[in-house]
Amino acid sequence: MDIITTFTYEDLSRIAAKHVMDKIRQNPKLVIGLATGSTPTGMYQFLVEEYQNNKVDFNQITTFNLDEYVGIDKQNPNSYFSFMKNKLFKHINVRPEQTFIPDGTKPSLEKECLHYEQLLGKFGPVDIQILGLGENGHIGFNEPGTSFKSRTHIVELTPSTRNANARFFQNDLDVPTHAITMGIQSIMEAKEILLLVSGENKKKALHQLLYGEISESFPATILQNHPCVKIIADNEVLHNNSIIA
Repeated sequence: MDIITTFTYEDLSRIAAKHVMDKIRQNPKLVIGLATGSTPTGMYQFLVEEYQNNKVDFNQITTFNLDEYVGIDKQNPNSYFSFMKNKLFKHINVRPEQTFIPDGTKPSLEKECLHYEQLLGKFGPVDIQILGLGENGHIGFNEPGTSFKSRTHIVELTPSTRNANARFFQNDLDVPTHAITMGIQSIMEAKEILLLVSGENKKKALHQLLYGEISESFPATILQNHPCVKIIADNEVLHNNSIIA
C-alpha cells in the first residue's frame, strides 16, 4: 500500500483531487467509482474548482457510485443521487447517461442489484475506486460479516453505521435501515483503490486495516490483498498515534 499523510483535511482533499485529475488526463474515458459521505466532499469541491478553471474535462468519463439507501427517492435531499448531483455532477460536464447509482426504490431490489452488476460488467472494470473507511471497518455499506465474495447486494445497516449517518437526517427514525451496495468482490476488481481517511475517530479503524488479520469481521482488511491501494490520511487520524510503521 502507498500511504500519503497530510497535515490537514484540505491537503487530503487537494491531493486526492489531483490524483484523480491526473488519471483523467492519462485516460479521458476513465471509469471512476465514487463514494459519498463527508470524507470525499472536499475532493469533489477541488474537482469542481479545477473544472471551472478549465483544468480538467469530465465529458468522457463514466462513474459508478458505491451505494444508495433503500426506500429513499432520488429527489430526496438525503439520497446519494442528490448528494452526487449537488456536490459534483451539476457543476461539471459529465454526461448524465454515464453516471450510475443504484436505485433503492425499484420494485425488485434483487433485480436492481443484478442490473448494477451487469452495468459494471459492460462499462468496467473500474479504473479507480474512491473509498472511505467506516469506524467498524465497512467499505461501501459492506458491514462486518459480509462475504469477501459478495457482489452488489442489499444490506441491513448496523446501529453504528446508522448512528454515524444520523447527522444528515432531521430525525433518527428517518435514517434508512437498508441500502444497496457494491459488494466486496465488486470493489476489489477495481484496478486501483484510493482510500480517504480523515478524523481522529478513524484512527483505530485505519490501524486495524493496515495491521489486523484479514477477516470478514473487519471488511476493510481485504484491501491488504489488493495490488494497488493508495491511502491518503490527514493528521487527525495520526495525531498522537504513530500508526504508520
